Amino acid sequence: MNRTAAPKTQVVPVGRQTDTEFFALFWRNKPARFGLIAFASIVLLVIVGPFVVPFTPEQIDLSAKGQAPSLAHLMGTDELGRDVLARVLDGGRLTILVAVIAVGVAITLGIIVGALAGYFGGWIDNLLMRIADVFYSMPALFVVILLVALIGPGFGSIILAISAFSWMTTARLLRASILSLKKSDFVQAARGLGATDLRLIVLHILPNALAPIFVAATLGIASAVLTESALSFLGLGFQAPQATWGGLLEEAQRAVISGGQWWRGLFPGIMIFLVILSVNFIGEGLNQAIQGRKEHTS
Repeated sequence: MNRTAAPKTQVVPVGRQTDTEFFALFWRNKPARFGLIAFASIVLLVIVGPFVVPFTPEQIDLSAKGQAPSLAHLMGTDELGRDVLARVLDGGRLTILVAVIAVGVAITLGIIVGALAGYFGGWIDNLLMRIADVFYSMPALFVVILLVALIGPGFGSIILAISAFSWMTTARLLRASILSLKKSDFVQAARGLGATDLRLIVLHILPNALAPIFVAATLGIASAVLTESALSFLGLGFQAPQATWGGLLEEAQRAVISGGQWWRGLFPGIMIFLVILSVNFIGEGLNQAIQGRKEHTS
């Protein structure tokens, strides 16, 4: 009786308290707070913006082609008179969507691999970690470009290519957490009560080992945005007339160099910069909050 009651009275209240402290530590971090507000604002803007802007991304107006930013076109127009603001918002929605889905797939794969390696150990651990080492040893961007070139550009192929080289860090972080948690008293108590391996992993170990994964996920979004933008810039991403931030930068090359249309590359570049900066601030804030909570509870 006492053995089963102790974990309930000790673990649950402490977990709630440390979760509150975790969010307080994160919010007190000014760069992290700025990053969260900035990233949330950008996501809201690319979702709502296309319904507010009075132009569609593919709307051609030859009478307004090549115009600099003005009240009519806040980010100017391109060589076909298309509104750059509308194309930046539409492209941002696709770029961020691809990054989030690719990171979600990579995190899921990393959790599965890390959980199996950390919990079962032995030859399973060695095999899975050697596979991770093989993926680490490959030049990721080069192989991603090769995969997309072989499969062909498209939503699925881009997500597959990005996620295939983004799961290893998650797997290693989770494996390390599980190696320390699986010997904890609350895990041993649950095992003594007859909990299966699957129940131990999903209900008892994973909820206490996911904190570092959130850091990896936020940083993974920044990496995925860069990768998708690089693919689109090289012509291996989404094809015209579909806009993405990388594709807009590729379109802007000749316009900036030969036509002096500086706004064509400036605004997509600023959006990529802001997303990466804000996501990195969020990741650093999460990491510091995790370390602060560990110091408080130790």
